[in-house]
Amino acid sequence: MLKKELDIAVISDVHLGFKGCKATLLLDFLKSVNSEYLYLVGDIVDIWSMQKNVHWPQEHNNIIRTILGKARKGVKVVYIPGNHDELLREYDGMQFGNVMIRTFDTHIAANGKQYLIMHG
Repeated sequence: MLKKELDIAVISDVHLGFKGCKATLLLDFLKSVNSEYLYLVGDIVDIWSMQKNVHWPQEHNNIIRTILGKARKGVKVVYIPGNHDELLREYDGMQFGNVMIRTFDTHIAANGKQYLIMHG
């Protein structure tokens, strides 16, 4: 598989823990890209859905392991909680397993432009 080299990869609204999650597609994407930054922008884990009915197949574990593996290898991973994973907002500024939790972030691109990254 030919990997795409990116400066930044941004994913959002994955909804791990929800039966309708397209985990296989996301895992394929994560395996197909190398990036310096990986932003996980809101609703990566669907805590709302899991309060009603937990659906956590092996593919969801594989996604978490892949993300943590990227972080361990030097990818700058930033998790920005959304509304379905809002409980993680209380950890703003903390780092877990090389993953930084932020309520928002400013990304400075290679060309010097600044981008505000947040979950709407």
